[in-house]
Amino acid sequence: MVIKVFLASSSGSTAIKKKQQDVVGFLEALKVDYTQLDIACNEDNRMWMRQNVPEEKKPTNGIPLPPQIFNEESYCGDYETFFDAKEDNAVYSFLGLPPPPGSKEAQQADMANIVENGTHTEEANAEENVDDSTEVPEEERNGDAHGEEEQEQAADEEEGEGGEEEEEVEEAETAEDEATEGETAGDEEAHAEEEEEQPADLLSVIPSRKKKSYESLR
Repeated sequence: MVIKVFLASSSGSTAIKKKQQDVVGFLEALKVDYTQLDIACNEDNRMWMRQNVPEEKKPTNGIPLPPQIFNEESYCGDYETFFDAKEDNAVYSFLGLPPPPGSKEAQQADMANIVENGTHTEEANAEENVDDSTEVPEEERNGDAHGEEEQEQAADEEEGEGGEEEEEVEEAETAEDEATEGETAGDEEAHAEEEEEQPADLLSVIPSRKKKSYESLR
């Protein structure tokens, strides 16, 4: 592939001369092989350039001005498009040439290939899969519901233990009540016996008193 730069060696325009020098100097700095084709001294070069510049790239008057750049018969662009490519570090892409390894343009191309091939997407999916494969504790999966069930179960156990203690207290109180009732019954029986014995004593006392009064009368 040969890069063709169409120039006008005898142009009277200072701006055109400056643009031509800028393009040629940058290509030499990049060590890009190119060929200069003069349209001022060669009518065939001028006609070929005018015919092969696309219509949408031609100025309003229809006559393209140098410098015009081609890669063989493929049109690359004029000075304005060349300048934009230079600012974007994309001159090799502008010229249709592979960028040399290690250049900024080559690094940008590698990054573009990585994105286009989906490598970044695969890495992101792998990270998502790792996050999904991470085991989540059951308590976190179930949320607060599991914790509430454990709290309710613990509360039921505490109530069960409290119920057993209440039953033991009730049994103890029942035993005490029975013992108290037994003692009360014993006291009542003893009191009844005393009451039964008391009349006998009174009977024994009464005759003695009568006897004493009888004796005193005598």
